[in-house]
Amino acid sequence: LLLRTPIGDVFFRAVNGVANGILSVTETGSRFVFGALYDVGPSFLMSVFPIIIFMGSLYGVLYHLGVIQVLIRVMARALARTMRLSGAESLSAVANIFVGMAEAALLVRPYVERMTRSEIFTLMTTGMATVAGSVLFAYVTMLGGGDFAGHLVTASLLSAPAAILIAKIMVPETDTPATAGGADTTVAVRTVNVIDAAATGAIDGLRLGAFVGAMLIAFVALVALVNGALGFAGGTFGFPDLTLEALLGVLLAPLAFLMGVPWSEASAVGSLLGVKTVLNEFLAYQDLGVMIEQGALSTRSAVIASYALCGFANLGSLAILLGAMSSVAPSRRGDLAQLGLASILSGSLATFMTGCIAGLLL
Repeated sequence: LLLRTPIGDVFFRAVNGVANGILSVTETGSRFVFGALYDVGPSFLMSVFPIIIFMGSLYGVLYHLGVIQVLIRVMARALARTMRLSGAESLSAVANIFVGMAEAALLVRPYVERMTRSEIFTLMTTGMATVAGSVLFAYVTMLGGGDFAGHLVTASLLSAPAAILIAKIMVPETDTPATAGGADTTVAVRTVNVIDAAATGAIDGLRLGAFVGAMLIAFVALVALVNGALGFAGGTFGFPDLTLEALLGVLLAPLAFLMGVPWSEASAVGSLLGVKTVLNEFLAYQDLGVMIEQGALSTRSAVIASYALCGFANLGSLAILLGAMSSVAPSRRGDLAQLGLASILSGSLATFMTGCIAGLLL
């Protein structure tokens, strides 16, 4: 509906227009703070970091006004009726589209202790298969601007039901959920007024941006270290250009090909899938942005890759998810630990499925 119809075309134009507007106003704020430094060249500090802070502030305002809660409530009811989910499942699945994994777990805090094993796995899988709206526009910035915004929003919307499908196949529901009749979606607002909400959201965005920046510094350095070791070892056997990305590209090229990527570009997209799963999606989107800028991928392959990468399924995110859910439901720590690695697999399968759908329809 979103990829092949006039309604979808209107949707894409609207989302891309909103994205370009958000990027434009963020640039205004960034120029005020950084001055001439902003024009030095694109970098994480000058382009991605400001958009995370601004989106955190904007989300804080929308949450204070109740806009986010209304969207979650409406979409959760629709999902519960169409896919026959419990109230807590549908609420957490939709919440993951708008907020992060930890925030989605907190949203259903009263129900986690009583959730069935299948419900917990669904909650974990939807967290792994979607991305928070506050960082989605950071990915748009990495890919070169608003033209990818519609695709990433669509990918996040598609990944929620895809994650539910995969989760129910891997861990079917065998019990009766406590919230089979619905769940209370009322959430207390912590902020006093709009100004407080904007300031609190900006501070939350600052923390998130600093966290992401720290991860990127560490992971990029670790990849460089691994590549140095691989290059040294490979040089001994006549492969001095051996890298982690090249190995992952060879391993996952068939998967990229099955999504609809031409074989000539499959290893490049395969390396992105590997980087996203082994390290994190920020590094993968950063590499995808470089490939797009250099013309290393066709537009179709780049769009398919953007769908397949649109999720949090990696080891670092698993640690965040386990920490958040363990604090909410300490008695379920055993189930969470047992399902952890499986949730990375299920979340990855869900995003790969959306990549396949994009490959079929583009």
